[in-house]
Amino acid sequence: MIKTGIVGYGFAGRSFHSYLIGLAKGLTLSTIATRDPVRQAAAQVEQGVATCETIDDLLMDEDIQLVVLATPHDVHAPMAIQAMDAGRHVVVDKVMCLTAGEADAMIAASERNGVMLSVFHNRRWDWDFLTMKQLISDDLIGDPFLIETAVFRYRGLRTWRASKAQSGGLLYDWGAHLVDQALQLVPSEPITVFCDGQKHLWHGDTEDHVKCLIRFENGTIFSAEVSNLARIPKPRWYVLGTRGSAVKVGLDPQEPYMMREEIDAAEEPAEHRARVSTELNGIATEMTLDSVRGSWKSYYQNISDVLNQGAELTVTPESVRKVMTVLDAATVSMETGETVKVERRVVN
Repeated sequence: MIKTGIVGYGFAGRSFHSYLIGLAKGLTLSTIATRDPVRQAAAQVEQGVATCETIDDLLMDEDIQLVVLATPHDVHAPMAIQAMDAGRHVVVDKVMCLTAGEADAMIAASERNGVMLSVFHNRRWDWDFLTMKQLISDDLIGDPFLIETAVFRYRGLRTWRASKAQSGGLLYDWGAHLVDQALQLVPSEPITVFCDGQKHLWHGDTEDHVKCLIRFENGTIFSAEVSNLARIPKPRWYVLGTRGSAVKVGLDPQEPYMMREEIDAAEEPAEHRARVSTELNGIATEMTLDSVRGSWKSYYQNISDVLNQGAELTVTPESVRKVMTVLDAATVSMETGETVKVERRVVN
């Protein structure tokens, strides 16, 4: 059993990490670090674990082998490096950090200390993403050349997420998931990004609406759009291929079931299933697809299997570093209004 500690007991630490760690065979949650005495008391009652105030306190327990960071984004890099330099394996909640340079420093710390580093990109197991991935793989619509994905809601960000200095902005919240899904879905390297961010209404200085266009070497255009000012949502996915099109509405259904601690019971409305209009064997065809059922439980089970059995890591830090290069370019694009090239790492 891998003794695990979590730093942070806000929404992510409480509802995502604590719950999913508890479902992974081979991991045991032992300690939660939070400065808030109310949250300390809640963690003791809800999780039945010890609590402390800081990551320094948590690292004093030499039996803790895995440290999970569910903290504001601006402290991910320094805390991760501190934990890895103390010989601990680390999982960082998304977004990995705030820049590709910070990602490089984190990866270097992992390598010099011989410890695991991963990022909690649970949405690689979203039903909608896996469904799009499967229908493209099955060649139902030909070669995709335009992929649009959107998360539209009408609500402001709360707590530190409303602070751009701490969170990085709207693009570093849901946007980080969309960029990661883009890089997983398109079998090509991103070359340029154009990104526009707008601020109109909500508290804080983070954007209310962000849209990024990512161009890949193979010609694919990927549109990632996040809005907190949308009373009418766009489809979650809209994909054009050379033979057909696909559309899917609705967010992955796992979160509300997870909040009730019954993630395995997740179901989605029938009207949220993907619709495809295409040509198969020369015949115009319309079809509705059942969603590919992923499970967020798979993330921490993989972490356990890596640490206990030497399995291959699914969400590698190198794969997430690519997300950071796209976010770096998007940030510059928002500041300048120009299309920006994505940094390419030169391997010696």
